Amino acid sequence: MAWTEKDIPDLTGRTAVVTGANGGLGLQTALALAGAGAHVVLAARDPAKTTAAVARIAERYPAASMEVVPLDLGDLSVVRAAADTVLAGHDRVDLLVNNAGVMAMPQRTTVDGFEMQLGVDHLGHWAFTAHLMRALLTAPAARVVTVTSTARHRAFRALDAADPHMRKNYGAWTAYARAKMANYHFGLGLQQQFSRAGVAAQSLIAHPGLSNTDLQARSVREGGAGWAGAFFEALTARSGMTPFEGARPQLRAATDQRAKGGELYAPRFGSHGPAVRRPILRRFDLQKQIDVLWQVSERETDVPLPLESGPGTRTR
Repeated sequence: MAWTEKDIPDLTGRTAVVTGANGGLGLQTALALAGAGAHVVLAARDPAKTTAAVARIAERYPAASMEVVPLDLGDLSVVRAAADTVLAGHDRVDLLVNNAGVMAMPQRTTVDGFEMQLGVDHLGHWAFTAHLMRALLTAPAARVVTVTSTARHRAFRALDAADPHMRKNYGAWTAYARAKMANYHFGLGLQQQFSRAGVAAQSLIAHPGLSNTDLQARSVREGGAGWAGAFFEALTARSGMTPFEGARPQLRAATDQRAKGGELYAPRFGSHGPAVRRPILRRFDLQKQIDVLWQVSERETDVPLPLESGPGTRTR
């Protein structure tokens, strides 16, 4: 039997934080977690979309427990403020789904001067995760799920530590591929950190396959995606999975009791199909790329990832 959201266990008493929870995959993730009894923190940027998302979840689940925390991943000061708001209201965070992202943008920068796609898709999530680490480690067995994409396979060149923001040779799709590869390496590297620290928290990765969300249409509206953006918009509209189906890999990674840290969940057939565990392709330079990502991320954000022991620490 294929795994579906009906297999999510009772999450009553758990706190789940979902970035980009006001639309697409994020909304479907928040909807499913709220339906399973979790208290869901919708961390999102657009107030009007977030209000509509809350109304939609409440209409489906009138007893849903929710709160909204404004989050702009393109501004590290807002990222810190959002994390502080979460920490002020919650001693522990059981689930963190790093879902939000942008795709194939024209060359532009975040408030902090980062290339927009690397800044929003990875560096903002890096800082948000780091700021929430105390609450994640307080939970008995927290999970962090970071959403990547098959587009990472188009990152033919590794992240350049000397020019991570591609100021010399920018390409919209190349930048997106590197950002999604950063998500992939972040998920694996974070699990390494958890394992070395001996904590019970786990880090997993998911990708949604070809899912028909607003991501494709937005990339076309932004004007940086070129003919490829128009092609993928038409393709996903014609044959993509629904956001409801596309969210299943990240939901399974977040809630399946058999899932383990360091695993990747994705559609069985790459772009389509039920959510299954997929193998981690270990390139010869995988560890080097993870190490470079850690170096670049800490340097650019000036935010380390502190791992402190707590109730979520394993005994050896």
